Amino acid sequence: MSGSKWPKILLFGASGLIGRFVTDDLRARGFDVVGIARRFSPSQKATTHDLEMPVMSMDRGALARLIGEYEVDLVVNCLGVLQDGPGSDTRDVHRDFVERLLRAIRDSGRAIRLVHISIPGASDEDRTAFSATKREAERLIAVFGIPYAILRPGFVIAPAAYGGSAMLRALAAFPVGLPAAEAAVPFQPVAVEDIAATIAWLAGRDIADETANAVTWDLMQPQPVTLGGVIDQFRRVLGTADMPRLALPAFLLGLGARGGNLASWLGWMPPMRTTAIAELRRGVTGDPSAWMLATGIVPKTLAQAVGQRAATIQDKWFSRLFLIKALVIASLVVFWIASGSIALFISYDAAAGVLRSHGFPPALVAPVTVLTSLMDMTIGVLIGFRRTCGLGLVAGIMASLGYMTGAAILTPDLWIEPLGALVKTGPAIVLMAVALLTLDNR
Repeated sequence: MSGSKWPKILLFGASGLIGRFVTDDLRARGFDVVGIARRFSPSQKATTHDLEMPVMSMDRGALARLIGEYEVDLVVNCLGVLQDGPGSDTRDVHRDFVERLLRAIRDSGRAIRLVHISIPGASDEDRTAFSATKREAERLIAVFGIPYAILRPGFVIAPAAYGGSAMLRALAAFPVGLPAAEAAVPFQPVAVEDIAATIAWLAGRDIADETANAVTWDLMQPQPVTLGGVIDQFRRVLGTADMPRLALPAFLLGLGARGGNLASWLGWMPPMRTTAIAELRRGVTGDPSAWMLATGIVPKTLAQAVGQRAATIQDKWFSRLFLIKALVIASLVVFWIASGSIALFISYDAAAGVLRSHGFPPALVAPVTVLTSLMDMTIGVLIGFRRTCGLGLVAGIMASLGYMTGAAILTPDLWIEPLGALVKTGPAIVLMAVALLTLDNR
């Protein structure tokens, strides 16, 4: 591209499903890649070349300086968010950032090709802010006048699984199925290895190579497949193909999506939200012939991408726990808030009476009852928000251990109480530990 055998690559979104794999794959091929993301998990901070930067707040000048500092030849943009919410603005991420990036590339004075990850489908089918802003970015890129390649991957199958890809694995692990209409939606997949191979191919092209400039390619297997077919392939790999299935009523998808919207405002990133359901019903289709002809890449089929290895025990556990994790978190929120609310507002006299009947100092009965109730409710609220969930779980474990220890000292007879309230605290602690250990998203 710039006369060097190995061009320098700057990749935005290096912590995501596509971005992480492509960053590692390009480095394995010998390319010099600088990975940029707003945040990396501790396990993703593999090298000093991965930089945490406030990408969304960087103006064109800051982006231009970054490009110039690393003498970049190729910029890859893998940034994307599913839906508007706290800290997520589809227009800012998909459209406004791309405009700043385009101007920064031009301001840098370097000959640079932009590789932009978008979505498949026709623009007249765009019904969500997610797809509409993705398409706006495509139009900006097309008229800006710099070398570019827009890649439109189908449903991405990768060794890792986040969001929708994790949801499909979870559906394959449980005895439930999608409604018939959703199961029949066209859903052409692509292996993440083929996306990485395409970007590597583009990185190896000279900047003047017309076959790699001003192109928009659909990346997916050419053979038609449905959403139900994708889930069936995961079932075969997980060993659940013969499991009896109960088809979900269509209204449950809408109900689950609205619940997902609520969870997103608490900082969580649930795969089932209204945008996800709308995009799912739209389907994933395209024509990969131009991509295959230009690059010579023969995309992996669904069976090759999913079935190239047997499911490991890690795959099976993840698929089974993915949906249960949300249930565990929700149940702990309800448990702590309800227990504190009942003691404070409904059964205050009974709660205070337990302390009085065991010789607790009268002056401390009311303050202790109120404070422990408020503490319980606070723990529930902390667990409910994604940012403070870990703190809430640790606080819940410590509070439970404190209750058990205090009861052993002050009210030991409660351990043999017929309903076994204190005995049940032990399993609750274990459940909070499970939630804490499965809290990571990536």
